[in-house]
Amino acid sequence: MTRAEAPAAVEEPSIVAKLSTLDRFLAVWILIAMGVGIGLGRAILGLNDTLAKVEIGGVSLPIALGLLIMMYPVLAKVRYDKLDSVTGDRRLLVSSLLINWIVGPAVMFTLAWVFLSDLPAYRTGLIIVGLARCIAMVIIWNDLACGDREAAAVLVALNSVFQVIAFGLLGWFYLDVLPKWLGLGNGQHLNISVGKIALNVVIFLGIPLIAGFLTRRIGEQKMGRTDYEAKVLPRIGPWALYGLLFTIVILFALQGKTITHQPGDVARIALPLLAYFAIMWFGTFALGKSIGLSYDRTATLAFTAAGNNFELAIAVAIGTFGVTSGQALSGVVGPLIEVPVLIALVYVSLAWRRRFTTAPAAVGATA
Repeated sequence: MTRAEAPAAVEEPSIVAKLSTLDRFLAVWILIAMGVGIGLGRAILGLNDTLAKVEIGGVSLPIALGLLIMMYPVLAKVRYDKLDSVTGDRRLLVSSLLINWIVGPAVMFTLAWVFLSDLPAYRTGLIIVGLARCIAMVIIWNDLACGDREAAAVLVALNSVFQVIAFGLLGWFYLDVLPKWLGLGNGQHLNISVGKIALNVVIFLGIPLIAGFLTRRIGEQKMGRTDYEAKVLPRIGPWALYGLLFTIVILFALQGKTITHQPGDVARIALPLLAYFAIMWFGTFALGKSIGLSYDRTATLAFTAAGNNFELAIAVAIGTFGVTSGQALSGVVGPLIEVPVLIALVYVSLAWRRRFTTAPAAVGATA
């Protein structure tokens, strides 16, 4: 898809008409990828154990590969010369920090205790998911929803810095201090170092960000901006969705047996997650509109608030409580619920574009 400036009501049909087959039937491809992953996990004996062992420093290499392939094309589309307009928008930046680091963890803590008061392991895992703010997959959801690409890059970078600083502190507060204050029982401690969180940020944001920046910088210097956007971006664009589908297959293959053997537990964990995504996305979307943000920045704010860094949450849960723990299962169920829910919210977001008096530049995932 290409950028276009027009009222939302006029622009929408043209966007749909320009969608590629990959874009138009993305929900179908995601469902197929989920089914393939579950099928592989059940059909190939030991596949989940083999995939889980392919890791360095607690980082799954197959998942890392998928996320890097997914993020690189989107970050190569970012107009880095326009970032100043985002960093100057205090409403956007302050709102993002408050929602991600004060509201989000508090909402997940509350939902975890409301829905899983009798299942402490699952409850703890869910709280860890709430503490790990999204720095990877949100890039693709934002792009699919025609959000502000430059704003997404800034917010993801900003939240990455806060993740290194605040994750351990918030983990101590919500798992150890607050339960004692509220008389909910003894707390728990997280075994996670700042270095490990920083490594997670470097791999899932730093590498694709540097690669995307250099690709645009060198491409524009050699070809000019017009040729770069007309010739390079259409070629690398589809790889964002290929990476997404690959990541989904790996995630579901890793937990195919768990999903089918423990459906009741998965359902219990899924309920607070569904409530969390709904509260965070719809609440943040309403906030963005109420403070006067344009559609593209409102969508960006909503998706960066609703998404979570599942890779970090899973790594922390496994490192602290073990690979077969209930905490680890909660971490794994997180993305299994997040993927279909947020792709559904992409369609909701696009439908709501018409409610804004002016539309932003239309941004497609495969342009």
